[in-house]
Amino acid sequence: MSGSINNYSTLMHATNRGYGEETQSQAEALRTMQKLPHIVSDPGMQLTHSIDDREKAIVDNINADQNAVTHLKYINSERDKMPLDKLNKALDKYLDSQEEDVSLRKYLVFGVQWVSLVTENLLSHPFIVLRRQCQVYNASHRYHLHPFQLLPSIVHLHRRQGVTTLWKGLGSCLLVRGMTLAIDDVICKVTSWPKEVDSRTTLKRFGQHILLKCISIGLVVPFYAASLVETVQSDIASEKPGLLDVFREGSLRLFYWSSPQKGRMLPAWALIGPSVSMGITKYLFSLVIRGVSSRIMRRRLTQKQEQRGAKYRDDTLEHQNAEIYASLIAMLTTEVLFFPFETILHRLQLQGTRTIIDNLDNGYAVVPILTNYQGAIDCYRTTLVTEGFSGLYKGFGAMILQFAAHVAVIKLTKWIVGQITECVSNRPPARIVQYYNLDRGAGHSDSTTISPSISSTELDVHSVGQNSLD
Repeated sequence: MSGSINNYSTLMHATNRGYGEETQSQAEALRTMQKLPHIVSDPGMQLTHSIDDREKAIVDNINADQNAVTHLKYINSERDKMPLDKLNKALDKYLDSQEEDVSLRKYLVFGVQWVSLVTENLLSHPFIVLRRQCQVYNASHRYHLHPFQLLPSIVHLHRRQGVTTLWKGLGSCLLVRGMTLAIDDVICKVTSWPKEVDSRTTLKRFGQHILLKCISIGLVVPFYAASLVETVQSDIASEKPGLLDVFREGSLRLFYWSSPQKGRMLPAWALIGPSVSMGITKYLFSLVIRGVSSRIMRRRLTQKQEQRGAKYRDDTLEHQNAEIYASLIAMLTTEVLFFPFETILHRLQLQGTRTIIDNLDNGYAVVPILTNYQGAIDCYRTTLVTEGFSGLYKGFGAMILQFAAHVAVIKLTKWIVGQITECVSNRPPARIVQYYNLDRGAGHSDSTTISPSISSTELDVHSVGQNSLD
């Protein structure tokens, strides 16, 4: 009984104590509210409230940044899905443009080859006519060693005989060149000897190729001599030859092997030996010069490409230009070195044909060619005695004009091709190239981005959040 009374008294005491503490806390809150104007005016309390406001602003900024990032990722994912078809179409368009660019380059390469061929065989013919007329005229007073001596004679020829005077013999020259190619092809098919050689050709095959060239040059020599007559004879003092006269005259000269049909004309065997010797030596020298020049230019192109980087590029046009310039260098070098031998051969081939040529000393008169050489050595000695060593280089100025015009045409063609390539070649937008990583060589980053604006926005949001946390 006494224990129960003690427990009841303890419980009542705790209850009264809790009620007293609650009443006391309410009284303290009432006194605090009464003292509030004094607290607001206190600077220490203002600092406490500013810290609380800053913490609340930081929390609000963090929540806003998280909401913005979530919303931006959602937008980014939607944009990744939405323009995918457009990007695929842009990629297809880019690949199509690349295919068109490759086909365009093929056409341009073909065009450059065609221009080079036309320049070599057609545009150079007037200068060849001038050069040959100077070479065969043994009694000329002017040697025409530089182009300026030829200009007055060219003007006088055009005034007296017309524009076509320097295009004579063009048809026969083209027929002789076509005949040379046809003979090479026939011999190649009959004997299986190679028409062309390269660095991988064996020594045996190379010897067969040289033998093929010797036979071809020997068979063409009489027809070449007939074409030479049509090239140098004057239009106003001779009848214009027919298109197929070169075959008739060449055949007659070939069949009269040892006894020519005219007085001072040399027999075919006296012409074939020197012609084949000079022709094959000239061909081998040109082959070596062309190979060396081509390798040097290709090596320079490779070095330039390595300096630009490992990015793939179609250099077909550049290699084609290198081949054209290598051929031009080989042609120029061989023509300069073998010019005296060509002069001797032309005089031997023209002897006894009773040809009348234009007098290039003044460009008005015509003169006959009257020589009596006994062979190549006699022609060389007679020329040195009567005309001097410079007599072997008569008409050298015409060759300078020829190669100057050739280089000018190639330069002009190269410039036109470059302009066409720059105008027609199209590149896709930068974002498409960056998204699909098309420019592999020019990439500086491993990441791919669809839109630079999204990436910059994400960077700004993360930077805002990071600055807020600081």
